[in-house]
Amino acid sequence: MSDSVEILKASALTKSWDTPTGPLRVLSGVDLTIKSGEFVSIVGPSGSGKSTLLSLLATLDRPTTGILTIAGRDVSQMNDDELAAWRGASLGIVFQQFHLMPALTALENVALPLEIAGDKDAFVKAREAIIEVGLAERSSHLPGELSGGECQRVAIARSLVTRPKLLLADEPSGSLDPETGQKITDLIFTLASRHKMAVIVVTHNQELAARCQRRYVMRAGILSAMA
Repeated sequence: MSDSVEILKASALTKSWDTPTGPLRVLSGVDLTIKSGEFVSIVGPSGSGKSTLLSLLATLDRPTTGILTIAGRDVSQMNDDELAAWRGASLGIVFQQFHLMPALTALENVALPLEIAGDKDAFVKAREAIIEVGLAERSSHLPGELSGGECQRVAIARSLVTRPKLLLADEPSGSLDPETGQKITDLIFTLASRHKMAVIVVTHNQELAARCQRRYVMRAGILSAMA
């Protein structure tokens, strides 16, 4: 990894919420560095801060304090509009729930982030991504006409169609049966390796976490490396 490029660097990230009894700190001084091509997992009990951290790393929320740099950009310096445009072009995010647009076909769902970015080749690239996840024959189907595993494949294609440098996955197989979930995680690892993406997986699945090169555990808002 000595020649790898630093994709993400989180320095002393904290997150607190205001409550009637005062600030409630959810994250405490999180430091994390990810390089290109690395697979990193984060595990921990419910309520430990994993989802909050993922929201910060996905730039869906902002830290209370600390610095977050992704692909060389200090995202804390962007306004909301700049951040939304940058996020769509630079990050891939796969959630446990698929978050597909129900009135759009699989192909249209995959093309959507490229269309928003004004890419004239949006549907050409979307077709390539659909083929890559093995759904060429289902591309004209609506999400309601697809199985859970197929919907997650569409979501994966959508997250990768912009060729992001960083892919974030939040329990990507959590809503699927074990066999389908295994196929989905295999697909994520295969495609991310093919396109040399860095991957951060937040999961309760210890087997999935063990497939990553580096593992972290979150406890009470503190992130620690696992041996």
